[in-house]
Amino acid sequence: MWDYSDKVKEYFFNPKNAGALADANAVGEVGSLSCGDALKLMLKVNPETDVIEEAKFQTFGCGSAIASSSALTELIIGTTIAEAKTLTNQDIADFLDGLPPEKMHCSVMGQEALHAAVAAYTGEALDEDDHEEGALICKCFGVDAGMIERAIRTNKLTTLEMVTFYTKAGGSCASCREPLEELLADINKEMVAEGAIRPEEAYVFGSAPRPKKKKAQGFVIPDAVPAPMPPAQPSAPIQIAMPAAAAPVAVTEAPASGLSAAKEAILVAKIIEEMRPTFRRDGGDVELVDMEGSLVLVSLVGACSGCQLAASTLGGIAQKITETLGRPVRVMPVAKA
Repeated sequence: MWDYSDKVKEYFFNPKNAGALADANAVGEVGSLSCGDALKLMLKVNPETDVIEEAKFQTFGCGSAIASSSALTELIIGTTIAEAKTLTNQDIADFLDGLPPEKMHCSVMGQEALHAAVAAYTGEALDEDDHEEGALICKCFGVDAGMIERAIRTNKLTTLEMVTFYTKAGGSCASCREPLEELLADINKEMVAEGAIRPEEAYVFGSAPRPKKKKAQGFVIPDAVPAPMPPAQPSAPIQIAMPAAAAPVAVTEAPASGLSAAKEAILVAKIIEEMRPTFRRDGGDVELVDMEGSLVLVSLVGACSGCQLAASTLGGIAQKITETLGRPVRVMPVAKA
């Protein structure tokens, strides 16, 4: 079970600075809805002093993503652009009294959004950031070499597992494992030369054991499934960044789809039922438990309950339901009564 601090829970249930900032003059966006996590950071910077006077965020992701995004805004309001540039993902995690290792990628997403917003304000190019299809290291989660290198250097990462925890790279189909290994080994070698890590700590290409994979889709199955964050309360709506064609809306304030709640529930049940054969082929299953507004509660069964890609599975279901209903939903796993 993941152990969340009281501060993470507080910033999840009662996030600060959520929503749009109409007069922002610096915006940074990272992730995408299709990858499961997305963050849009908006800053209002005083052009005379370079002080960040306001900061707001719109995010789509888990409780840790919401808490990390909110914490980020609290940390940078009142600082100068130069001071904000020194903020690291570890500062965000420390502010929240720590994050589980598996959720550190949420703090990295915050740092990356800040990195992009500062660059947008100063007019600087984002070094080594290239999200063209052929330049990505991990296409499943849209992670490029620049982001991976910053995470490795900032956090002194020396294992593939930690790189995945901090960036999500390699956490899906595993087709990027070899270039990810090469990148980690090369950067660690440079870090040894710079005195940042000891030689014995550096990752050596090919030294990690090859994971056992399921034949159907090559997913890695871990020993246990982490417990999810509890759902947000209706009193704390969180804004998410929607695609360009649609305006942002609140996750807990579901716009009308033109259907009654009962008809929506029937439609959601049908969507999940149509997707179940895919899960069953891999020895798992997903069952609808309940639907409460924009929150869809499901039970993960069999291999799905022990899969490292449970978050991706839930994200895929959420995306399908969102596309069908025409409004965002959050799919959360629960223990079936």
